[in-house]
Amino acid sequence: MIVRTILEWGSIAYGDGDAELPDQAADRIAAVAAASPLAGRGEGGVLEHGRKALRARGVVGLIAADGVVLEILPKIDVPGDSEAQQRGNTRKQLVHMLAEALDMKIDTGAFADHDWQRNTLLEILIRTFSSGLVDAVRQGMPRRYVLEESDLPALRGRLNVQRQFTALVASPQRLACRYDALSPEIALNRIMKAAVTRLLGITRALDNRRRLQELALTYAEIAAFPVAALPWNDVVLDRTNLRWRSLLKLAKLLLGERFQTTSSGGVAGVTLLFEMNTLFEEYVARMLAHAVAKDGLKVVAQGGRVYCLEVNGNQGLFQTRPDILIKRGDQVVQVIDTKWKRIAKRVDDPKQGVSQSDIYQMMAYGRLYGCRRLTLLYPHHSGIGKEEAGRLTSHEVFRSGGDWLETATIDITSSRPALLAGLRDLCSFQERQDEATASSTV
Repeated sequence: MIVRTILEWGSIAYGDGDAELPDQAADRIAAVAAASPLAGRGEGGVLEHGRKALRARGVVGLIAADGVVLEILPKIDVPGDSEAQQRGNTRKQLVHMLAEALDMKIDTGAFADHDWQRNTLLEILIRTFSSGLVDAVRQGMPRRYVLEESDLPALRGRLNVQRQFTALVASPQRLACRYDALSPEIALNRIMKAAVTRLLGITRALDNRRRLQELALTYAEIAAFPVAALPWNDVVLDRTNLRWRSLLKLAKLLLGERFQTTSSGGVAGVTLLFEMNTLFEEYVARMLAHAVAKDGLKVVAQGGRVYCLEVNGNQGLFQTRPDILIKRGDQVVQVIDTKWKRIAKRVDDPKQGVSQSDIYQMMAYGRLYGCRRLTLLYPHHSGIGKEEAGRLTSHEVFRSGGDWLETATIDITSSRPALLAGLRDLCSFQERQDEATASSTV
């Protein structure tokens, strides 16, 4: 099995001699990537299949074909004395972002450093799921009372009168019964079985395979459902089975559209891919909600939906969906647009690498949402400088009435308390500006 890891926007050479991938392996990876649901979206899809190299785009995750696995990790400044350590820490940070963005509880501290370094993202997620499911099953497989209908020699529950006097009219020794029975045949268990079955056919790690085989025996009596027919809407979570919440979310990730089994041109494989722009946006929105929960502010992700234009009196055209709105009551007090790209130092580039279209978009948001505070938020990186790692307000455009646009960065590798404090500071900057203006006026 060939396993290779590159960073987003990085390249891996293929061909004869010293190339990192044989030609056929590169072709298989490219074919599987081209069949991914993300292949035709944004920045040219998942991979650029060049003449001598495969180049990753703005998508991270894993692409696996027969005999070869290509893992794509985000470009994040993480500590590490070796390349293996840096890759392990990057995987750890990516899993943390996924857990926050998808509202899952994943204990990254349960893995040793060598686990992060030697396992791919997919194997880490499979281990997280299988270990959690083993622990949950040991505490008891969830069951619920379901309505059963059987022909029994003695009455149980209620008599099905219609069936008794039609189908069983010639068999009075049998009674058509309807009764409630405590059964494991419920939606939650059917979903868990589907996840176990799917992952068992994919994992290559021996410890993952062993746990999944044990789980397959545990779920042997549960009816098998195809993934497309799984009863997600029938799952009931209450105080008796609340511990299954994170497992259900993880199963949904591993059975959902982000994790696809594909077959293109006779080449079979699997993909588990995430657009970093979208993941960064979801991660920031979730963390912001935690950061400002006690400040009377509300975080709305992908909300607003105000139209730029109206025709015929009420028909809207060009609907807007800002990444994040910060609201106090019904008033929008800040519009935040997240950008997963590296901003430049102001001394190196007065525009800091900010695109003109982004500026136009933000100024339109300010007008449409009646908001004076507009923020472009980027991930922090070492090229900006450590002294600015918490939060950077590096570009402000003041306009009449006190409106302004700013750029800022957050260090996603910082501790959770530090990150929450930085995001809270980002949203309280307006209040400090108001106080400073009032003081200067006095």
